[in-house]
Amino acid sequence: MNKYSIILFTLLLGAFTLSSHATPKAEKEENSWYLFTSFRDNGQDGLHLSLSNDGYGWTPLNGDKSYLKPTVGGKLMRDPAIARGPDGVFHMVWTSGWTAKEAKMFGYASSTNLIDWSPQKGISVMQNEPKARNIWAPELFCDSKEKLWYIFWSTTVTGKFPDETGVSEDQYNHRAYYVTTRDFETFSESKLYFDPGFNIIDATMAQDGERYLLVFKDERLNPVKKNLRMATAQSPAGPFTDVSEPFTLSWVEGPSLLKVGDTWFCYFDHYASPHYYGAVRSKDLKNWEDCSKEMKFPAGHRHGTVIQIDSTIAKGLLEQQKENDTQ
Repeated sequence: MNKYSIILFTLLLGAFTLSSHATPKAEKEENSWYLFTSFRDNGQDGLHLSLSNDGYGWTPLNGDKSYLKPTVGGKLMRDPAIARGPDGVFHMVWTSGWTAKEAKMFGYASSTNLIDWSPQKGISVMQNEPKARNIWAPELFCDSKEKLWYIFWSTTVTGKFPDETGVSEDQYNHRAYYVTTRDFETFSESKLYFDPGFNIIDATMAQDGERYLLVFKDERLNPVKKNLRMATAQSPAGPFTDVSEPFTLSWVEGPSLLKVGDTWFCYFDHYASPHYYGAVRSKDLKNWEDCSKEMKFPAGHRHGTVIQIDSTIAKGLLEQQKENDTQ
């Protein structure tokens, strides 16, 4: 029996454990499986997926090979972000190019099982801002009450916020912009989503009861910030206020939020030397501790998003892995 057969067997018994940090049964959520999207290198080979049942140990799937190679925009698939809609369909968006000259758009595809994907398409945005320099790290969030999707990303619009000093490398001065959609066919006009008064990138959202959490990277360079902060709102439409103090060290980006039991994790990419993927955790979203040394990620894991999935989806991914392993 190979290692993937063992994984599948233990899943069927309901006793699968990926690391010694398994959440106590009293705290474990039903169907507590977690999926992390990521990319490798510059994103040229596409979507990578990893699986965990505790938030600490992450096992690469598909032999750590790409599930979906990029075909739109600048032919990159960086920062892949996935969310599941009320109908069970997974929707994914990603950075498809570094600059607006390559692609003034982001990539989009959908799937029902995370294995088979719809044809890719590029979603054009910021057409009302001809001086937009880039479309970076799109993420998406579904307002289930309104049956409305929010897709938001970071853009520098040359000259739009000219008074800030020490902005960033190459004079980038980002803010978060967004569109909404109900069907991923028609989209609202791009609008400003979040402006804390300084340069930000890599915003990500999660719901905490009746409020909404927006974690983002403070991108300011001089003096160096390059750390993560949080703002909150009573609606996914905002406004997001009460910006927190930094809760990570500097030189991190690509935050991803996950709640396991009563503990929140915020994963991040520490992209300066020494380069590693890490995390902080908190029970109250105020007091955070670094738990990076307790984490295990696939080699080369880069910025994506993490979501909870049910055992049916996890079983399908593991069965495919078993088939690949026996070929």
